[in-house]
Amino acid sequence: MAARWGLRGKSVATLLLACILSLIPAAIIGWQAIDDIRRHFANAYAENYTLLHMQKILAPVSRELALSQRFADSVVTREWLENESDPARKARFTKEAEGYRRAFADHSYFVIDHDSGDYYFVDDERPNLESPSYRLNANDPEDAWYFQTTSSNEPYNLNVNIDHKLGVTKVWFNVVVQGERGPLGLAGTGLDLSQFLDEFIRDEAPGLTPMIVDRHGALQAHPSPERIAFSSGVSDGDVDEQQTVQSLLSDTEERERLTDAMQASRQSPEDVQTLWATLDQRERLLSVGYIPELDWHLITALDLSVAPILERHWLWPLLVALTLVLGILLMAFAYATERLILSPLNRLKLSAQAIAAGNYESSLPTARNDEIGELSQAFSHMAGQVERHTQELESKVRERTQELERANAEMAAAHKKIDDSLQYASIIQRAILPDRQLDLHLEHLYGVLWKPRDTVGGDFYIFRAHGKGYLLGVVDCAGHGVPGSLMTMLARATIDHAILQVGAEDPAAILNETDRQCRDVLRPDQLPASIATNMDIGLVWVNLEERQLTFAGAKIGLYTSDGTSLEQLPGHKRALGHKRRVTYRNQTAPLHLGWTYSLCTDGFLDQAGGETGFGFGQGRFESILKSNAHRPLSEQMRNFEAELLAYQGNLPQRDDITVLGFRFTQDNCVPEHDRHLAPISDSSTSHNPGQDE
Repeated sequence: MAARWGLRGKSVATLLLACILSLIPAAIIGWQAIDDIRRHFANAYAENYTLLHMQKILAPVSRELALSQRFADSVVTREWLENESDPARKARFTKEAEGYRRAFADHSYFVIDHDSGDYYFVDDERPNLESPSYRLNANDPEDAWYFQTTSSNEPYNLNVNIDHKLGVTKVWFNVVVQGERGPLGLAGTGLDLSQFLDEFIRDEAPGLTPMIVDRHGALQAHPSPERIAFSSGVSDGDVDEQQTVQSLLSDTEERERLTDAMQASRQSPEDVQTLWATLDQRERLLSVGYIPELDWHLITALDLSVAPILERHWLWPLLVALTLVLGILLMAFAYATERLILSPLNRLKLSAQAIAAGNYESSLPTARNDEIGELSQAFSHMAGQVERHTQELESKVRERTQELERANAEMAAAHKKIDDSLQYASIIQRAILPDRQLDLHLEHLYGVLWKPRDTVGGDFYIFRAHGKGYLLGVVDCAGHGVPGSLMTMLARATIDHAILQVGAEDPAAILNETDRQCRDVLRPDQLPASIATNMDIGLVWVNLEERQLTFAGAKIGLYTSDGTSLEQLPGHKRALGHKRRVTYRNQTAPLHLGWTYSLCTDGFLDQAGGETGFGFGQGRFESILKSNAHRPLSEQMRNFEAELLAYQGNLPQRDDITVLGFRFTQDNCVPEHDRHLAPISDSSTSHNPGQDE
């Protein structure tokens, strides 16, 4: 009996024979030759690119460094830093520094007085030198760069750093201003990091990744800013290993070779060192150059699989020959495949389509004595199994559908109960808000913007009329939704009890008593660490007889404005219930008639929006306070809400929001017991989105 020559054997034998006869020898020889040529050209290409890029970086950076050194060595600069408070010296410095600022590429400069720690930064957006931008602190880690620079023996350094206080990220040129008895401070300029990367690092050359590192390997510039070792220019090798160029290499031996290449480039700055290494899981050709004037290394990583090392027209003859060989092979293999595989499989496909349409009786080609025949027999058996399983599944689907319908009905009923409960909780929470008391005593001279993030929330406001004045306030309890609303109930009861204990005329005493009671009720040692029980609160007592305000706050301040100026009584930086107990104190101020007073929780200030998704912010809030201060209180609240919604855009509300505004005029600035003698008149009213106006 002759041996069976199966379908798999026929196709594999045909393809193997064709490859052996034509492709294998040609592919091995051709690939080896092309690879050698590519590597040779790649080495020369990487060296030339590195040398050219070093000169491209050196010229503008050296210019900025030279200007910074002249600026720091100026007699006028040293004279002013020797006596910062001298207005005449400051005026001479300001005049000369303006010329340097226009000469600097970034149109900015900075100067630091060593004795006072005052940091002055001037650019196109901040041209005023009247007051320092901020003051350096030796205990602030963000200011450590300055003290490391002045304590070193180096006359200058180049440092890539984020100045969070200024909100800028630059390549800083820090030049020490030396006096007769030591450093007088620092002066220099900076280049915007994004512009620096776009101009010198983010090159358009495909397959090339330039990087700038210092002598210790810390990344000073990289196409990906998150890999840059910020503030490493002032440290002496004390850099996170993950922010060094060595960390990009996974092999220890390659790291040592790169370190040796960097050392060799420093010894011979005119030569470029090259080595092969694995970077980001791909083999790269690294070329290492050194710029002694800046004490920087330029390292270029060349990816041969991307960079156009060989011109395409060199490969055309090879491609034509290879195409002819492949064409012959494909024609032969296509004929054999059609005859041996595709034609039988097409017949099998037609039978399978009939089965897929539900015709399980369709006949299959099972007469062949090869793999196609075996496949047809197995497929016929599978069709019978599929028919039986389909019937069983249809029965189970009907049963499961009925179960899902019942479960869905139960879930809908449970969801309705939850919604009803939340609506009832919202009604209860609104009942503790003093809207009726405000209407009775202040009539139209108050306004409220109260927007819980959910149906119920953790914010509420307070009003108490007591003898010769009023107590007003806002409270922001930790949490949102149901937990936050429960905290408001507890907070309201605690504050009411505190008022009974210490009276309404002493806001600080109310805060201290409330803090004490909350710590007794919500003991931190009995609660999980993940549960927050603190609250922000601002209380103001308005003494109508003396026309004086007494304010105390915990993370909430009191604003007042007449539309022209804006004043603020800030609250304490720690909230009630903070792990470190503090004593809250009163602040007093005269009551300005006709001015608008406002209390606001942080939900308004922290609401994300705008183009960048940042919070609304203190500056915007103070601006709308001033622009609306002369308007009726109801109109103010509508404008506040409109401004917030426009800034918020499509982003969700992040926190509960409460704003309470009020004002007093000559007509209503009368104690409660004399109110019948002075009728109140004002066109303002309150605005609360949660209730009818």
